[in-house]
Amino acid sequence: MSAPPFANVRVLDFTHFLSGPFCTFQLAMQGADVLKVEPRGGEAARGSAVRSEWSERRMSPSWIAVNAGKRSLTLDLAKPEAIEIVNRLVRDADVVVENFRPGVMNRLGIGYEQLSRINPNLIYCAISGFGATGPESGTPSFDGKIQAMSGLMSLTGDPESGPMRAGFAAADVTAGLTSAFAISAALYQRTQTGTGQYIDVAMLDSLMNMFAGLIAEYTITGVLHRQFGNRSVSRLPTADRFRCGDGYIVLAVLTEKQFVSLMNVLGRADVLADPRFADWSTRLEHAAALREVIEAAMADAGPAAWEQRLTEAGVPCATVYTLEEIMAHPQVAHRGTLQTFETPHGPVELVGPGFRLAHGQGAIGARIASPGEHAAELLTRLGYDAAAIGDLRAREVI
Repeated sequence: MSAPPFANVRVLDFTHFLSGPFCTFQLAMQGADVLKVEPRGGEAARGSAVRSEWSERRMSPSWIAVNAGKRSLTLDLAKPEAIEIVNRLVRDADVVVENFRPGVMNRLGIGYEQLSRINPNLIYCAISGFGATGPESGTPSFDGKIQAMSGLMSLTGDPESGPMRAGFAAADVTAGLTSAFAISAALYQRTQTGTGQYIDVAMLDSLMNMFAGLIAEYTITGVLHRQFGNRSVSRLPTADRFRCGDGYIVLAVLTEKQFVSLMNVLGRADVLADPRFADWSTRLEHAAALREVIEAAMADAGPAAWEQRLTEAGVPCATVYTLEEIMAHPQVAHRGTLQTFETPHGPVELVGPGFRLAHGQGAIGARIASPGEHAAELLTRLGYDAAAIGDLRAREVI
């Protein structure tokens, strides 16, 4: 059996909250040895506003979701002894990842310039809201700020409701995925050049890249997209969300053939002769009336029943699932999307990698580290004896 892709890669993880931890979690799932360097007591995200026994253990579910499989070392980076430990760790590290505001790591003495002198092969990835350069580079950022500033919120929701955030931390996780991809590219490039490099990832850049098509339509044709609710980018009135029975269904009726099939399944073949719905331009003009026709016809059954009927007729559609419903879906079980592993506090289920490899498939590592759990092991490897480790603890360096 092949080893996972990053089985021999060592990552020093100075990240916190979501964008950085999500990045290093992707690397950990592919076999990288990720050492999370946390403040003494652990990072703030170990707690949670949602009270539970897991949060009281300083292992909130949202923290576990992006930090499982990592080791932990707690350091007070304001102390020179802690910086010395970092300098020793970086000698055999492959990757450093941090998501502080630009300049913070430099002021601590462990920025790219300082660490690359110790290890020229080092790949150093810095994640920030706006990147290391530009007029906003020093501006504090957070997921909501980037969603608002990027234009994403202006595209999300209904015109009547005003701009709306995505239902998850889209800017954070997009930056995390972008960073993991950039690091993967840099690791491959290092096999050709033999040297490491600095990676500058901006949350704003990463998020705008996700809706590059809409931006291109504006830069090339001047078409400025705005909120269109649940309607698809096609803007067709039959590619939208519709109420049916006790739930909702999404239709993606984009062709004339599909429209005819939809009306026949709904028992409204008469609509095909209605001049208001003669073609796509008239259907768009009378979109509200067409919605009334569709929702009235689907009121007698729930989304699952209608999805079956429509799918059998070749009409593209999808039930709008809750999280509870999709986690119980046979497709999710078949793909192993959720992975279960044991912890000292009982089993937990987490979302694994979003892809499969034929050889060396990655997985979530079977550990959830307590703050500083691996300090003694790591420091012993770096040459510190028991007395020195005890002294570092007494002086609150670790």
